[in-house]
Amino acid sequence: MDTSAGRGAGASPATLATVEEARLDRAAPQEILRRGGFDGTAPEFARALRATASYPEAERAVARLGARLWQRAVDRAQGRGPARGDLSRDDDRPLYWARLAMTRELRLWQPVFALDDAARARLLDRLERSSRGQDSIHLPAGKGVKRVLVTGFDPFTLDRDVRISNPSGATALALDGTWIRTADGGLARVETAVFPVRWQDFADGTVERTLRDQLPKADLFTTVSQGRAGRFDIERHNGAWRGGFPDNENVSRTETVPVPDPATQPQWTATTLPYGAIVAAGTGRFPVYDNTAVTEIPAGAATPVNRPDGPTPGSAARAGGGGNYLSNEIAYRATLLRDRLGLTGLPGGHVHTPVLQFGVGNTDPATGTVTDPEFVRNRLDIVAQVRSIIEVAAASA
Repeated sequence: MDTSAGRGAGASPATLATVEEARLDRAAPQEILRRGGFDGTAPEFARALRATASYPEAERAVARLGARLWQRAVDRAQGRGPARGDLSRDDDRPLYWARLAMTRELRLWQPVFALDDAARARLLDRLERSSRGQDSIHLPAGKGVKRVLVTGFDPFTLDRDVRISNPSGATALALDGTWIRTADGGLARVETAVFPVRWQDFADGTVERTLRDQLPKADLFTTVSQGRAGRFDIERHNGAWRGGFPDNENVSRTETVPVPDPATQPQWTATTLPYGAIVAAGTGRFPVYDNTAVTEIPAGAATPVNRPDGPTPGSAARAGGGGNYLSNEIAYRATLLRDRLGLTGLPGGHVHTPVLQFGVGNTDPATGTVTDPEFVRNRLDIVAQVRSIIEVAAASA
């Protein structure tokens, strides 16, 4: 694919492909798109853009095709529609790479009408929201059903292994719009969305914008991300600190989590998920832990220390139970929003899944093999166990 358009010496940042988009040209992403049946998505999107003659037309096309991408990925994960390609249906990676192929087309597109950087940024934002399910969350009204909101993440650490998948994203696709029977025999409706692994998007308020109107309608919410090898963790405490690990744009941030009204910002927030019930239940093959550990700077001190049993009064956060990367931050932002909305009784918090691992003989990225039976089995087992955790949590909500 030619990505040279708009890259001249005078090109603005808005018309340059990003670090994340540039990874598309590697062999593994192209194979994932082809074997997932999503290799035609960007060319179709480019044709739709070229057919527009005004900004309103472009906006409608972007919203329509972004939503179509999300729904197609959900349908694929849930076994609906024709199977295109030979990748396992539960695979989250075709959605990730197809979205990036679309954002790159939009970023480099030169329309027949005037389009400044701000207007292009609005189109990119519309594409991001619609292709992540962020603007299509519909929690049902009425009694007799539990309303559950679940979020996942894109793959990350792609320069370490560009083949990587994120089981939290796969979970979001597998569960969006589904009805599940809870552990107490009740019925729950699950709605989901996926978030980027980019510091700036979080600083711009993508979490709050997506969740603010939804949390008051929910009976339970959980943010989900990939965590430690071989285990699930229910993270008890979330910290207001960014630890600097590079994001998918290779950008680092080391600072207090930036939120509105920082004067009233707490250093810590806490889960209200029924962690005791979840840990005690037999939800799947991976062990589940109630993780109470944090890293803090105690009041009056200057050096961080690890605390196995949660933060002490007056301490400054340096890592929640889920660390100090974007998984901790989404949990912090979601639970802070819960508290600021006065929803302190709403069960919600963060679930860390096991690391999704390739099979023996395929752990080295140099093999170039983008999938194997153990990789698929591990992802399916993780997704199934998240579902079971939600069944237990919803019964206790």
